[in-house]
Amino acid sequence: MRDLIKEVFTSVFHPDGMEDQARLQADALSEPGARLAFTTDSFVVDPVEFPGGDIGKIAVCGTVNDLAVGGGKPLWLSAAFILEEGVEVALLRRIVASMAAEAKKAGVRIVTGDTKVVGRGMADKVFVTTAGVGVIPPERDLRAEHVQAGDVVIVNGVLGDHGAAILAARGDMALSADIVSDCQGLGHLMEAVITAAPGLRAARDATRGGVASVLNEIAEAAGVGIEIEETALPLRAEVRGMCEILGLDPLYLANEGTLVLFVPEDQAEAALSAMRTTEAGRDSVAIGRVSPGAAGRVTMRTAFGGQRIVDMLVGEQLPRIC
Repeated sequence: MRDLIKEVFTSVFHPDGMEDQARLQADALSEPGARLAFTTDSFVVDPVEFPGGDIGKIAVCGTVNDLAVGGGKPLWLSAAFILEEGVEVALLRRIVASMAAEAKKAGVRIVTGDTKVVGRGMADKVFVTTAGVGVIPPERDLRAEHVQAGDVVIVNGVLGDHGAAILAARGDMALSADIVSDCQGLGHLMEAVITAAPGLRAARDATRGGVASVLNEIAEAAGVGIEIEETALPLRAEVRGMCEILGLDPLYLANEGTLVLFVPEDQAEAALSAMRTTEAGRDSVAIGRVSPGAAGRVTMRTAFGGQRIVDMLVGEQLPRIC
């Protein structure tokens, strides 16, 4: 075990020493009014490698994004690995390299972790649990409760790519589709938005449950209605086609690199312009508005001019999607 940890993990992550805890210091913590942001998540995606990423990349991106959407500046991550007996070391090396590359891109450090091995058949290759710590500057306070009527709803790119990519990669349905997961870190995008639109009310990353679930959660928390436009939704033809074949709604498909933002109307164009200058936000569009009526209800104006309710996901979510 010691050899495995040294050769596969610490040789790549380069923690400061081999103590039982990470000892951390950052100038941002000394700023009066600064707050710590802390999040944790587990990842059991199947397959562990998929078009556009792997379980390591999604672990780093998912944790970084959970910090970023609250206005936090991600700084440090921990990573714990549950390994199935017999898992290939070459696979572990690819996963760890992917994590290190994504952490460097996001500007965070993986500073502590753990590794356990379970018997053959007691896990599926590898499970990863990450926790993240960041700092929220004193002037930032992004909350769903701040969303108001008239705010513009913005997304940073196409919807449903991750869920569709995982479905296609599993090969259970004999579907052939050239779809790549949208898995990506969103910290730099959030910083660009906050700088350009300091009145940003709230942000969420649309992971499990998709954009529809995020919109319903925000509508309920803020006591507002939200109306989106079907014709404004950014969808790839391949994702739309897969959903039509399988009877799925792309609004409920998981994403791993998609933000839903709520911005005051007078700052919406500034936010969109700033987002489009970043790699993660070049396809940003406004998809709807917040309305004062029907508190907690999300509706969609269809391409035919009618309206339908966009409810919370009813039924089972796709298993092991992240």
